[in-house]
This record gives sequence, structure tokens and C-alpha cells, in this order.
Amino acid sequence: MLQRLMSGRLVPLVGGLIVGAAVAFSGVAQADVLKPYKDRLFKYKKITETLYDGDFIVVEYSKQRDLRDRDEVDERKVFGNYVSYKPKRGRGSAELQANGRTISYMGTGKWKGGARAIVIYIHGQGGNRFQGMNDVSFGGNFNRVQNLMVRNGGAYLTVDIKNFDKRGTADVAALIQYQKQLSPGAKVVVACGSMGGIICWNLVRNANYSRLLSGIMLLGSPKDPNFLGSGALSRNVPIYMGQGTLDRVYNWETQANFYKQIKSRAPGYPIKFTLFDTGTHGTPIRMTDWRLVLNWMLR
Repeated sequence: MLQRLMSGRLVPLVGGLIVGAAVAFSGVAQADVLKPYKDRLFKYKKITETLYDGDFIVVEYSKQRDLRDRDEVDERKVFGNYVSYKPKRGRGSAELQANGRTISYMGTGKWKGGARAIVIYIHGQGGNRFQGMNDVSFGGNFNRVQNLMVRNGGAYLTVDIKNFDKRGTADVAALIQYQKQLSPGAKVVVACGSMGGIICWNLVRNANYSRLLSGIMLLGSPKDPNFLGSGALSRNVPIYMGQGTLDRVYNWETQANFYKQIKSRAPGYPIKFTLFDTGTHGTPIRMTDWRLVLNWMLR
């Protein structure tokens, strides 16, 4: 099915799978921005297929290995070896007044200034700013990104989104602008879960907002039919798309076809797609290798 969908540009990987993934994401060899942190636990255990010179990869997801053997309480609490509570020391909450609204957010690391890099997580429908600060849910993956930023002089923030439209987009943009005032030299990556992806697409389509970005991450998110005609292709903001094959909210084939459209229209556009085989809607949040993706975007 994948072979037919992606026009036969399939190249099986045999051996050296993790090295292959690192090469595909790093491009030209450069020093990593984010140093290793629990890579043995969080790296992809098996990559089964690769397309588009490594920009599209298929990662094996095992419910037994990647959920039941990883979580002390399934989908609620990861085993302690996946977690470090160092980020809690600098964690706090704040409010920003902008656009006639109060924007509530949380941060850790150098979120009050002096950050080398900034990652902002946007939740989906029904979520809140606490989701992305939960240390033990989603297999400890939110704790890992917090540690990656704290241990590398960066900042990690989460924000409450009340409207997944131009209002919510403007609020996130205001938070980015404020953070850029505090950390003028920092690169900014916005990661969006599920419906939060609407915010990510809106940011990258807007010429004024997109210049503030070093990348967007779409974790089980919908495509944006307005992206191709928006002029965003010329701005080359890096995009990562993560999707599960068993996602019943946003069909993976629809998202993969959209990726294919972008690659067809602009073959050199910096966009990568990770497909988690047998993964469900929340799998990209649980399984995406933050360090791999962020080092590609922040280099």
C-alpha cells in the first residue's frame, strides 16, 4: 500500500537502521545543538522502510514493547528510568496580556530569558497547558523534551489554546514574539498535537509569523489545504509530520498524500514524515524522537 501510495519510491533498509535515521535527519554533518539524553530508551528501535532519500521513514510501533513494557500504568505513568525531574526546578506559570486576551502558559529552562533555543508545545482539542508538562504520560516523551531543553540552555513552554483559529494563532504568535524579546538569539520551534496542528499551519502560512520560526512539528495533526497556495513554500520553514497508521481521527494516507503533494510541488522543501506502523492517534506524541527532529531543525 505504501509503495503504491508513494509512487514506488520505496527503498527497504537492512541493518544500520538507527544510523540511517540519524543521517537522514542531520543532512550535512554538523555539531548537534542538543546533546544526547536517554537516547537508548527513546530512539527508534526499528525503521522498516524509507522514501524520498530518507525524508519519509516508516517506524515499527510495538504495543507490547513501546507501551506495556514502557509504562508502569498503561498510558498514564511511565517507568521511572525514563524520567528525570530536573526540569521541575525551573518550572513555572505565567500570563501574557495580548490581543485583548489573557494567555496562560507554563515554562521551564530559560523561559525567562537567555535561551539558545525555544520549543513551544500546542495541545489539541480538549487539552490544556498541563498536557505538555506531564512528566509521566505519553511514555515520558514530554519529560524528555523538557530535559533536552533544560540541559542545553534552552526553554520549553506550553500554552492554553481556547480557539483553534486566527485568534489562537495570534495568541501563540504573541507568545513567540515575547519570548524572542527575552531571548533575541533563540531559534523557535512550535510543536502541535492533533487539532493544535491548525495553529502550526496558520503560523507557517503567515509571512509575518513564519519569519519567527525555525520549524513546526505536527504530531497526529490534519493537513492544511491552504498551505500550497499561500506562498509558504518559498519561505522554507522546516516541517515535521508524524502519523500513526491506525489513527482514526486523521487518516494517515490523506496526510502522506499531502506530503507527496508538497514534495512534488517543491522537491527541495525541508519536510520530513515519520509513519508509525500500527500506531494510533497519540502515537506520534509518545514516539517521536524529539532530539532527532529538533537537531535537524535547529542546526
